[in-house]
Amino acid sequence: MSTRLPGRLARLLSGLVLFGVSVALMVRADLGLASWDVLHQGLAARTGLPLGQVVNLVALAVLLLWIPLRQRPGVGTVANAVVVGVAADVALAVLPPVAPVAGRVGLLVVGILLNGLATALYLGARLGPGPRDGLMTGLAARGLPIGRVRTAIELGVLALGWALGGTVGPGTLLFAVSIGPLAGHLIPKFTVPAPGRPVTTGATSPCPA
Repeated sequence: MSTRLPGRLARLLSGLVLFGVSVALMVRADLGLASWDVLHQGLAARTGLPLGQVVNLVALAVLLLWIPLRQRPGVGTVANAVVVGVAADVALAVLPPVAPVAGRVGLLVVGILLNGLATALYLGARLGPGPRDGLMTGLAARGLPIGRVRTAIELGVLALGWALGGTVGPGTLLFAVSIGPLAGHLIPKFTVPAPGRPVTTGATSPCPA
């Protein structure tokens, strides 16, 4: 596993592209919004603000939570805001809607698995997390298992979004309970070691170099 910057940048880019594709797969599955999108939808309904503005405001609020967690932004933080959306749009333009329920369930499962792999790749590059993943890695750096942290965040955000009127489906629940264990298993396997320090499989989390 290369620790050189070009290799880490390639890992970051591939992870973010795959993340966007995973989002598109889950959208085409049409079996429920992801947890954060349930929150975005609920806040948009309550405030009357456009959904895009709500997404950006929530991202800003989460970034403020980085301060007490001592998380540091990096090139990956900026790239996350640009690449994921573009990759998702391109994938949605290529992927046609799927009508059969079995096909939609298949898209959902592949989307969740790909999302876990993509998260591990881009976080494992150690070039900076996105706003929401930074909350996860910041809490995990305090000694908490990263898989449990991710699950707790997903379920908490989902509950808040549902209380605000966001739409919840079976895919929402499946994603919320499965992405944490999946990320917790894959992130240590794909994290580039810091110089002179091996990657562990405990509660440590990747951070910018």
